[in-house]
Amino acid sequence: MSLITDEIRSSATEFYTGNDICQVKSKFLLTEVGLPNGLLPLEDIEECGYVKDTGFVWLKQKKKTEHKFEEIGRLVQYAPEVTAYVEPNRIKKLTGVKAKELLIWITLNEIYVNDPPTGKITFKTPAGLSRIFPVSAFEIKEEPNDVKEENAAAKEVKETAAAVEVKEV
Repeated sequence: MSLITDEIRSSATEFYTGNDICQVKSKFLLTEVGLPNGLLPLEDIEECGYVKDTGFVWLKQKKKTEHKFEEIGRLVQYAPEVTAYVEPNRIKKLTGVKAKELLIWITLNEIYVNDPPTGKITFKTPAGLSRIFPVSAFEIKEEPNDVKEENAAAKEVKETAAAVEVKEV
């Protein structure tokens, strides 16, 4: 059963559909509230929304996905619908996110950055268990614009060279 009703959609301060814009907006929101931008690496997001008055956020994707955070060696599972309430440096009442601990999947319901300068982030379960990791494990390193432009130019040169080779054969 979906937690997202038409009433919630209509009260949203921000509402977007389509993977590209939802990816950008979800990373922006995480950064804006003081959390790492790679915390919710969802795929094929169909819609996302934010009700600023309450802090309620939702992300809907086509299907359940799993992501391994390589730096800490943890596998995390994201349901087709992820919801939460956000506030500065904290996500509360999180639904749709589980982490694999040894051989079992454990539901997560709260994530917070303790003291931003220390670079530590805490994940809590409904039972009160918690784990602390470095914030850097959940950040997506953005390339500076000049590096992006160089990479795009290099890719274009390679594609042009490949097209020329195909024509010559």
